[in-house]
Amino acid sequence: MIREAIILAGGLGTRLREAVPDLPKCMAPVDGRPFLFYVINYLRLQGVEKFIFSLGYRQEQISTWLEEQFPFLSYQLVIEEEPLGTGGAIQKALRVASEKNLVVVNGDTLYKAELDTAAVFHTNHMAECTLLLKPMTDFDRYGVVELEETGLVKSFLEKRKFDTGTINGGIYLLNRDKFLDEEFPEKFSFEKEYLEKFYTQRRIYGYIQDAYFIDIGIPEDYQRACAELAARPPALNEADKSWTLFLDRDGVINVDKDGSYIFSPDEFQFTEGGPAHFRKLSEIFGRIVIVTNQRGVGRGLMTEEALHAIHDRMRLAIEAAGGRIDEIFYCTSVTNDHPDRKPNPGMAVIAKRHFPEIDFSRSMMVGNNLSDMLFGRNAGMYTVFIKSTRPNQPLPHPDIDLAFNSLDDFVKAL
Repeated sequence: MIREAIILAGGLGTRLREAVPDLPKCMAPVDGRPFLFYVINYLRLQGVEKFIFSLGYRQEQISTWLEEQFPFLSYQLVIEEEPLGTGGAIQKALRVASEKNLVVVNGDTLYKAELDTAAVFHTNHMAECTLLLKPMTDFDRYGVVELEETGLVKSFLEKRKFDTGTINGGIYLLNRDKFLDEEFPEKFSFEKEYLEKFYTQRRIYGYIQDAYFIDIGIPEDYQRACAELAARPPALNEADKSWTLFLDRDGVINVDKDGSYIFSPDEFQFTEGGPAHFRKLSEIFGRIVIVTNQRGVGRGLMTEEALHAIHDRMRLAIEAAGGRIDEIFYCTSVTNDHPDRKPNPGMAVIAKRHFPEIDFSRSMMVGNNLSDMLFGRNAGMYTVFIKSTRPNQPLPHPDIDLAFNSLDDFVKAL
């Protein structure tokens, strides 16, 4: 798996200036959030846990936003005092990287390729660099990358009108040590002075994936991103077996114990409507998954065995009522920067590995904390806020799509 990413976010954004003045390209707002938000969360959902941001133009805007929006993200900043080119920026960032193989992406491009399968290809072929390539039709904005049957890059074709072809999607899996072994100048172009210069001499491969792709480098495509990435409140009658329901536990399924934890099965008390809700939920949703932070275990206040006993009692009651829970994922970490602790989306990543059919764009996260809502947003889900423990939560809120007083009200609305 790929655990570390370099995000190139130092560009001037000259072509986008008329649509987004005075901002780095990656900070262009899309549905109320910088485009970079979507790039970061795409990578997190691919299992990336460590980030290196290569910054330059108006870097303080990006660094301030990262502090505010992602206080629990594990990241480093590498600042270009003057433009180093894409190659120089990557080279400087690699010098602080900790992983042997990592991914490099552009902060103004979102290409939702599957990194796990690409990483298997990259390592199996002992590649120094693997370009992720997007098939396209009828285009003239990009050049084309041609491959040998083995996957080795055969040629780079300059920009012109193409009927079909595979373009460089702006995602690179890179072997850190092999790249740093090269003697590059401080400033250079990764595309021209590494890829196009060395592809006949080095193990530089291409890997084709037909996944969602958007590059906001020009105003027309930026406007398209604004339309395509915009969230909308879910229509509850749209939910069917192709949808997944994610639920927090305490304060949603069971009565929350204010300021403390549920330590034993005897303390577990269902909220209004009880386990019978899950009969209806099981009829509607294809998957039902619980994701819960359980810091009490990590703090040594209760055992993992006690947590399992609580969950066994909950599941037995739900199954007796004709419902089901497909899986329960929990995080016992006491540190907020753990990738699995909400609002970080790690438990969503684990759930998708268990159930590959999960589509986060057809998923709802139901919870009673803003951390639940941000977990849902970070994973690209719709969010449903339960006011059980925070009845005075101000609305509307950018992380909340729908709100109900209780799980009972939500189920009735379905």
